[in-house]
Amino acid sequence: MTDIFKNYLSLTGILSAEEINFSANFFKPICLKKGDFFIREGDTCRYVGFIVRGAVKAYAIDKEGKENITCFKFENEFATSFPEFVAQEKSRRSIRAIEDSIIYGISFQDYLQLLGQVTSWNGIIKSVMEREYSQKELYLLNYNNKTAVDKYRHILINEPMLVRRVATQDLASYLGVTQRSLTRAKGQLHRHKEL
Repeated sequence: MTDIFKNYLSLTGILSAEEINFSANFFKPICLKKGDFFIREGDTCRYVGFIVRGAVKAYAIDKEGKENITCFKFENEFATSFPEFVAQEKSRRSIRAIEDSIIYGISFQDYLQLLGQVTSWNGIIKSVMEREYSQKELYLLNYNNKTAVDKYRHILINEPMLVRRVATQDLASYLGVTQRSLTRAKGQLHRHKEL
């Protein structure tokens, strides 16, 4: 499994082979069963994690006690509440496994030590943050003020992994529609394909 992580770091082109091998020692495997928390809302954000296998959802609970899912992360992606991790504050959202998962986590102390010894890691962090920002921008562009059918059509074309790996109620929350609206949208689009 460390090979997957090392391969990811190698593909960034930012770290040398020695830096990659050195860095990997700071990340420890965390095994999560489906439904387990990686980060719990209200707890201090203690880890940054790299998903080697599985998937997670990030969400906050609203006043009515409903989950509002903001993103999904899959293999070869980092997962954390980064601002809260850096500030060592309580997380404003939860990150929870939606599949059995293996995440390579680094604690805050180890993160500081790694940054101090391998300054190139700033480049990795920068690229992760840029990707996060880009994903948020695309989310706003593609899912704000659109119908359930348009949102689902976009998912089918651009993010089919979500349809294959995410439960309907989680996908509905992510798209900001009711489960019933999403089921109707699925039916509408699949009916049109058959015609």
